[in-house]
Order: sequence, then structure tokens, then C-alpha cells
Amino acid sequence: MVLHRSSSAPTVAPSDPVADAIGLLRPRTEAHPGLHAAAPWAVQFDAFDFVKIGCAVRGACWLVVEGREPLHLEEGDFFLLTSPGPHALASSLTATPRPGRELFESASQGVARLGAEADEVNYVCMASLWFDEANAPLLLEILPSLVHLPAKNPLIRQVAYVTELLGLEVESRAVGRSLVLDHLAQIMFVHVIRAHVAQTDRPAGWLGALGDDGIGAALRAMHADVAYRWTLRELADISNLSRSAFAAKFKKEVGVAPLKYLIQWRMSLARDALRRDTHSISELAFATGYESESAFSTAFHRVVGVSPRQFRDDARRAASGLVEREGGQMPVGR
Repeated sequence: MVLHRSSSAPTVAPSDPVADAIGLLRPRTEAHPGLHAAAPWAVQFDAFDFVKIGCAVRGACWLVVEGREPLHLEEGDFFLLTSPGPHALASSLTATPRPGRELFESASQGVARLGAEADEVNYVCMASLWFDEANAPLLLEILPSLVHLPAKNPLIRQVAYVTELLGLEVESRAVGRSLVLDHLAQIMFVHVIRAHVAQTDRPAGWLGALGDDGIGAALRAMHADVAYRWTLRELADISNLSRSAFAAKFKKEVGVAPLKYLIQWRMSLARDALRRDTHSISELAFATGYESESAFSTAFHRVVGVSPRQFRDDARRAASGLVEREGGQMPVGR
């Protein structure tokens, strides 16, 4: 998403709200070593604040998440976990688990093995995604805690191709490996979201509303020109609804009123720009549709809870501390 100052007429260029949102999440990924196992086996993982995705590439197994009924994954099934508590993968519900961190740290050439290779019956491919905490709720609040995509679902064919490439790359030592793994994990994530949206009657929030011709058109218009001073009438016209019908339908499907959604999206863009220090506060005010720095600052404080200047200064200090403590590296976690 490129911030710019709108003209007096809205931009009509196509937009992709899903790509916009994921871009703001600044995803960082870790493609885990391939899990190759011979029964009986079980691997226990700690709670995780963001998203995990995986596939039972070969063989069936159990996915056990604290607080949920165990899910039996057939060969070829995919799963996505959103902010999961402690969870495990296992050949049976009675197998004794081994800590996932310990297993993955002992992996060799991209393979984490349990049991004898000759007896191997399971292969599970997994990846974890971390998001920028300030904007993570954009997706984390609307994704279900568990997405299950059965192998028989024709929508996952493309995901299977990506997973095959991911598995091959994890076990390779080719140049550019880390870059390729990062992109493949993100592509896998997007394909899983696509399949989830397509197989669900109506996903929650704005993600589901994109599937509605009218409300989806209004959402895309706001994302295409965030700086334009949209009115309820203009958005209703785009949706081919009356103002009252549009306002009621938008709030029912998205969860907030249309202009409140626009403000929240503007502030998400503003948080990202302030964290990356790419715009002055004055530039940011005009780029997000405000006529003055004062008006922008008031709106930002109302939504975020602090002034833009304080948010930027806090982000600078946090970034400086991260570099000093960890050399700017992503914290490793499983």
C-alpha cells in the first residue's frame, strides 16, 4: 500500500484488501524442518501468538490443540492455527510427546526424524508466521482458531504444489534458500486463506465481506484511495444500495460502521508508516485524508491511545533496543 494524497475525485484503480492487510503485517516466517516419523510418535509445541500452517504430506496423524477436540488429519490435509495454545501432532492420542523445540534444533539437513528411517510412515511440513504486533489484529481477530482443509477439497491443489516446493527447499542447501523459504511460506499462507474463504459460507469480518458484491466493492474503493474524503452516500452508490441499507449491511458483515472502518484502516497505515519512519507526521496527515496535522493527531490518539509523535518515538526506541539486544534478528520460537 502506497500512501498518497488523493485528488478531489476518488481513484478507481483496482485494489486488493487482503494483500494490503498482509503487507501491513510485515510477516516474518520460519519454515520448520520436515517432520519424518515412524509410529508411535508425538511432538508437543508451546503456545504461539501468531499463525502456524502445516500439511500431513504423507500418512495420517492427530492434531491436538488445548481446549479443542483432537482433529484427525488424513494424508494431504492442511491446517492453520491462529494464536494457538499448547498443541501437538501425534500418530496416536496415547503416544508420549517429545518437545518440538528440542526436536527441530536437533534436525539434520532440514529433516527432523523420529524413529528409524526404514519404518517411517509420516511426513509433516510446517511453517510459522510472525506479524507486526501493532497491526496483527487485522487478521488474527477474524481468522478462526483452527482452519482445516481436507485433502479431498479441490481448492487446495495449488497449496499442495507450494508445499511440495517448500519441503524440497527446506531439505536443500541451495543459494538463496532462506529467501525462497520465506516467500513460499507466505504463498502457502495466502493459498490457505483463499481456500478457507472459498469453503466457508461467510468468514468473519472484512475478509468475508469481500465476497459480497456490494460491500466488497465499497471496501475495495476505500483501500484504493484511502486519502479520499469518502461520504456514506458515495460508498452506498458504489454498493448499489441506499445509504441506510448500506450502513446496516456493512456493519452487520464487517462489524463496524463504514466510516469507522475507513478511520481504522487509515490508522493501521499510519502506525506502519510511523514504525518504519517513512513519512513526517504532516505528510502522513495529508496522505491519510486529513486536512491538518492537528486533525490527524486527534484521530490517531482517539484510535491508538497515544499521539503520532509518541508512537513514532516509542517505535524508534524499541527498534534501537532490538538491534542492541539481538542484532535485529527475529526471535526464534516454536
